[in-house]
Amino acid sequence: MQRELLCGLALLLLAGCASNPGNLPKTSATDKRDEAARVHVELGQRYLQQGKLDIALEKLQRALQFNPNYADAHTVIALLYERIGDPKSAEEHYRRAVELQPKAGAANNNYGQILCSAGRLDEADRYFQRAVADPFYKYADVALANAGVCLLNGGRLDQAEADFRKAVELNPNNAAALLQLAGVLYRKNDFFKARAFMQRFETQGQDTPESLHLGRDIELKLGNAEGAREYAARLRQKFPDSPQAQSLDSSNPS
Repeated sequence: MQRELLCGLALLLLAGCASNPGNLPKTSATDKRDEAARVHVELGQRYLQQGKLDIALEKLQRALQFNPNYADAHTVIALLYERIGDPKSAEEHYRRAVELQPKAGAANNNYGQILCSAGRLDEADRYFQRAVADPFYKYADVALANAGVCLLNGGRLDQAEADFRKAVELNPNNAAALLQLAGVLYRKNDFFKARAFMQRFETQGQDTPESLHLGRDIELKLGNAEGAREYAARLRQKFPDSPQAQSLDSSNPS
C-alpha cells in the first residue's frame, strides 16, 4: 500500500510511475484522490503534534481538496482550529464530520464538546448521547463524562451525577468521572461518599491542584484535620503557584 501510494502521489510532482505492471488491478482516479487525502491527513496530524501548525493546516486543507467528504480530515482540521483559537471554523468542521458519519461515536463526542464550550448545553447533550449509542465506540464512558461536565456547567447536578455514574459503570477506572463524582457529592453535602470516590480517583488518576484542594475540603467537612493538612501539604509541594495553593490560608496548615 505504501509503495503504491507514494507512486500515486509522485504523479503530482513527476512525470509518473510505471504503468500497471503484471496483473495488478488498476487504481481509479477516485481511489488515488482518497489515498492522497488520507496521507495528507496523517501528515497534518504529525505536524499538529509537533506544533508546526502552519504546515499542518496546509496539509489538512490539501486533504480536503483531494476529498471534501473525508470525515477524518474535517475532524483533524477542527482540532487545529481549536488549537489556534478559531472556534467558529472548528465547529463548522466538527459539524461536517457528524454529517458525514451521523452515528459515529467519536464525531458526535467531538461535536458535543465544541457545542458545550459555546454554552449550547441541551444541543451538546444530544450529541453526547448519540456518541454513547454507537455500539462500536470504545470510549462511551468518556462521552458520558463529557456530558456530565457539560451538565455540571449548567448547574444540573442530578443529571450530571447520573452521567458520571454511568461512565464509572462502563469504566470503573475512568479517573475523570471518579473525580467529578467526588466533586458533585461534595456539593450535595454527601461527604462520606465524596471521600470514597476521591479515594478511588487517587488509585487511578494523578494529583491535580483541583483534586488536592477538593480532597482537603472533603476531609475538613468530615472533621479530619490531619487528613486535610496532608492534602494541603501535597498541594503546596506539588503545585505551589496554583490558584488553589495560593488560596490556602498560610496561617492555617489545613
